[in-house]
Amino acid sequence: MSHPPVQTDAPAMTETRTAVIGTLIVTLGPLSLALYTPALPMLVEAFQTTPAALKLTLSVYFFGFAFSQLACGPLSDAYGRRPVALAFFVTYVLGSVVAALSGTIEWLLIGRALQGIGAAAGIAISRAIVRDQFTGQRSARILNLIGLMLAVVPAVAPTLGGVILGTVGWHAIFMVMTLYGLAVLMVFAVGTAETNRTRDRSAARPGPVIRNYRTLLTDRRFMRAGLVLGTTLGGLYTMAALLPFVMIEGVGLSPTVFGFAMLLQTGSYTLGATLAGRLLRRVDAMRLIPYGLVCVAVGGLGFALAPLTGEPTVASVMGPTAVWAFGIALVMPGATSDALAGFPRMAGAASALIGFMQIGGGLAGTAVAALFADPYTATTAIMPGFALLSLLSYALLRVPASRRGHPAEPARPEDLEVAVDPAALVGAGGEEIEEALHQRRTSGRKGG
Repeated sequence: MSHPPVQTDAPAMTETRTAVIGTLIVTLGPLSLALYTPALPMLVEAFQTTPAALKLTLSVYFFGFAFSQLACGPLSDAYGRRPVALAFFVTYVLGSVVAALSGTIEWLLIGRALQGIGAAAGIAISRAIVRDQFTGQRSARILNLIGLMLAVVPAVAPTLGGVILGTVGWHAIFMVMTLYGLAVLMVFAVGTAETNRTRDRSAARPGPVIRNYRTLLTDRRFMRAGLVLGTTLGGLYTMAALLPFVMIEGVGLSPTVFGFAMLLQTGSYTLGATLAGRLLRRVDAMRLIPYGLVCVAVGGLGFALAPLTGEPTVASVMGPTAVWAFGIALVMPGATSDALAGFPRMAGAASALIGFMQIGGGLAGTAVAALFADPYTATTAIMPGFALLSLLSYALLRVPASRRGHPAEPARPEDLEVAVDPAALVGAGGEEIEEALHQRRTSGRKGG
């Protein structure tokens, strides 16, 4: 889509104000997902329904998030950040109220879909209001703070959700989301200036948008990277729907202990992202992808073999999950950079579509999971399937360097920020990847 405007006027807001607002809105997504998941088993009994029906509440969340993500960027480029963000955040608050007051599973599904639509604006708008006003080190300082929140929130939100669930009940979880959504809405309505000074109505015209997406979808190199990301990170998003049932009902953990167990996933990803950030200073990002896919394959094999050990345990479930998350951290830099590198004139569209494919992987996985009566069986069937699809995508869609129609120039950091972990489920450590890729790009230019 559009590129960051050249900064010729004074910023509309101070660095501190921009950082606070950006941090506040960016956490909508991870809070809406991670606070909710510990409550899934309890909601089965509360609504007198089945686990499959509750898994659909995550499917519709991903559905709303995925498709609104494609629209949010072009709309804010065309009409401004404030009106578009306010419309999305009003939708989020409405969805939170509907979910909190829902008396049937149908109303809960509607509420979660509206929440997904509204939450999608958080990540895109938070980065946009920074890039509109600041460049260089000033932009980096603010984005690092936002990245820190995306590191912390996915780690603590499941634990917080488990504590709320164990002490107050599931209604309180949605009330917390409602109050947070209202705070975001009020701060954005009262305390946020319009930062998009180069609004372009043509950015939202369906014709150019569709043409950009069609170009991307027919590019073999882009689709290879997109499918690898969609199956690996999409698999982890699918686990968000399955792990609560497996760990709370199958293993027997309390919601609070389940929240602490999820630190194994986040911690493993953080470790992998930190290692990747260090390696990227000396090694090309593409060379890390095979090693990451090996980890994903080992995790998938672990899930496939887990039933042979008997009943599920923390080790047999969270062990493969941790290995999978570690592998994703090695896959993300090369796959994301490769997908975005060849499309400098449509980097925004490529970034949004990559995010859509990752969320779409979670949508597909949770939809398939709803077909299984037993969540543990679903886990041990779907995750190996995702691992196999990722390996096939990487192997069968390979494009020889001599046949690539565009140079493999590194993607811009601002586009990587949007494309890496769009739902902010794992989040932690992503800034290590972005910083290392940016340093490689800068050093490459100086060397040239």
